[in-house]
Amino acid sequence: MFEKVLIANRGEIALRVIRSCRERGLRTVAVHSDIDADALHTRLADEAVCIGPADPSRSYLHIPAIIAAAEITRADAIHPGYGFLSENPEFAETCAQCGLEFIGPLPEQMRQWGDKVRARSLAKSLGLPIIEGSGLIEDLEDAVKKAEGLGYPVLLKASGGGGGRGMQILHSREELRAGFETARAESRAAFGSDALYFEKYLDRPRHIEFQVLGDKRGNVQVLGERECSIQRRHQKILEEAPSVALSEEQRGDMSATIRRAMGEVGYLSAGTLEFLLDDRGRLTFLEMNPRIQVEHPVTELVMGIDLVGEQIRIAEGEALRLPEHPLSPRGHAIECRINAEDPETFTPSPGVITELHMAGGTGVRVDSGVYGGGRVPPHYDPLVAKLIVHAPTRAEAIAKMRRALSETIIAGIRTNIPLHQRILAHPAFGEGRVSTRFLDEL
Repeated sequence: MFEKVLIANRGEIALRVIRSCRERGLRTVAVHSDIDADALHTRLADEAVCIGPADPSRSYLHIPAIIAAAEITRADAIHPGYGFLSENPEFAETCAQCGLEFIGPLPEQMRQWGDKVRARSLAKSLGLPIIEGSGLIEDLEDAVKKAEGLGYPVLLKASGGGGGRGMQILHSREELRAGFETARAESRAAFGSDALYFEKYLDRPRHIEFQVLGDKRGNVQVLGERECSIQRRHQKILEEAPSVALSEEQRGDMSATIRRAMGEVGYLSAGTLEFLLDDRGRLTFLEMNPRIQVEHPVTELVMGIDLVGEQIRIAEGEALRLPEHPLSPRGHAIECRINAEDPETFTPSPGVITELHMAGGTGVRVDSGVYGGGRVPPHYDPLVAKLIVHAPTRAEAIAKMRRALSETIIAGIRTNIPLHQRILAHPAFGEGRVSTRFLDEL
């Protein structure tokens, strides 16, 4: 059993981990940059250590400072949250070398799934359906040849990245020649590698992801799926569970396939397999994220489990407490990501929160790292809060979320709450007719 856990992150996910630790009787250590000295996660943890200036490369991404903080506070383990160092195998290895338990997947699993081309090959070998695509692209002429072999339109993607960076939709040879070097440079700047590959572009797919957990004893469980199709520039904005697009048979078949595949590789801790669902109802593997996801609360609510708590238990060597048979979702959950940004232009809106009132009531959950009088700094992700609701049916969940959004007050900064209200009021959303192009056509 651990006694003290350091959280190598900030904001709402740091508080989320603190809560699960507290419920298990564990003490917590927060790390923070100098601009986050008064942040909520530093105030609610048992101990807090400043690890550098606001620049993430000198604080939340600075491995020596984080390890030093763990050593001086005598922490037993480190939870990386999501983002920052959560998928960095060198960080996980450094933790192990320093006698610290990394609460997450094994370093080799991060390497297996972190490279998108390698992940596609691994997924195919494990029997997962993959979308048509290419191997690594050597140069522009090789790109032209591969793209024409697939047939336009194609999606040019960074092998080492995600989140839409280094990604371009290309409809012709001319567009490819004009955008290839830009995509390569963006990939190099964002991920330290200019390795690119192609996937066949699907015009209006749905984005479906499956949650998995694996323990150190070889047990693997699949905890249903999430609908993540509401996106802007490949960044998720609203998620829900379960997806209305999958039948019970599809859900059961894919869950069984994933469970077998993840068991074969001995997957450890929490992870998410992402798929595209085309207009013919076919699921094809997109990527695997070896970490906890931003949208994990919707799965927690419909499955009735604490995913972060399970991560901690797994790291301590305990077996999964989940039943052998597949779990079925209970009711419907929706999550709205409330960001500090203009709802029309999406321009970031950092600043001091002068007034704050978050929604409440039956079936409403708020995961947030802000407070009235606190500052939203410009240096990090603009996520202010995750507003999550749970209800017996999707229609009731939509009504509950509309009510919750209407009573949420965040003054001093601009937020995307009006955008969420437009989404929820749209007839197509109410009918479950969504795709990754939904916001483009809203």
